[in-house]
Amino acid sequence: MAEISQSESDSTLFTLEQTRSDLMEVDASIRACLNWDYGERDNRIWSLYQKNKKSQWDAETYIDWDYDVRFGAPLDDAYSAGVATFVVGTESPVPKELLNEFRWQYQAWMVSQFLHGEQGALVATARLVETVPDMESKIYAASQVADEARHVEAYAKYIDEKLGESYPINPGLKALLRDLLAESNWDIVYLGMQVVVEGLALAATRLAGSGFGDPIITSITKMIARDEARHVGFGSVALAGLYDGMTSKELDEREKFLLEAIHLMSRRFLLREVWERMDLDVEKGVRFAQTDPMMFGYRQLLFQQVIHLLRQLGLLTPKLRDLFLTENLARPEAFRNLG
Repeated sequence: MAEISQSESDSTLFTLEQTRSDLMEVDASIRACLNWDYGERDNRIWSLYQKNKKSQWDAETYIDWDYDVRFGAPLDDAYSAGVATFVVGTESPVPKELLNEFRWQYQAWMVSQFLHGEQGALVATARLVETVPDMESKIYAASQVADEARHVEAYAKYIDEKLGESYPINPGLKALLRDLLAESNWDIVYLGMQVVVEGLALAATRLAGSGFGDPIITSITKMIARDEARHVGFGSVALAGLYDGMTSKELDEREKFLLEAIHLMSRRFLLREVWERMDLDVEKGVRFAQTDPMMFGYRQLLFQQVIHLLRQLGLLTPKLRDLFLTENLARPEAFRNLG
């Protein structure tokens, strides 16, 4: 075997250390579960699995990658990617001459967060394959893992080959993923990923699909939104009725987790990283995102799906209602008939 020189060894060590700095490692104590019942499958989760098999797509061939995306090029008035249309007016932290740059930076930030969230979903859903007790949920979750891998592939290819601009993971999303991957209760992983993260992703990709600045990312988000709708359905069906028989202590634990998860995700949409990247007044930008009616109206659209899912599961408690209202994530009428 050829000897490795000291310089080669140092170079290899540097590469390993450099790569390791890009990793997030989470220690977890989990219980793997195997199920020997392979009988007939005739329920809603199995139906979702059948739909999932028929709805697979290939990021390389289903997306037309030929369009020339020029980061920073002038965008016409038809561009309306979510909050990118809201940062106008006297209270805006973005000067008029920087509005086009903001729109591109916002797009790069949003797609980057989509990408990081999809990798989180990839790993968390793989955890479900291992920990959920019923066979049909294991099989559906395995098919979702393939979906998430495809989503990571598509977003990464778009950022690397078309945008050339990216953002690190938002601290709120990173903290939630760390909590999820350290969690030993499989249903809490469902709540965090299939209800909160996927619920937000479904709303965000639907909104972004009609507003991003080029046809490639528009096509990607529309394809992914179809997958996300099935993933959200999987979480809703898999958890239906589960909480009816839980003790008050167990329900309190789920409520505590959801309060933290929703708070972390509400912080995610304050765009701190964009204000910093553009060297704008960060505190002014955060205040604007918190208080501007159109900005929190956008957040309310995103969280509607999460509120709906929690209501279906019987987990929309008064404490959660108060958090949604305090963080301007919902209007009071969203909680009619809630005690």
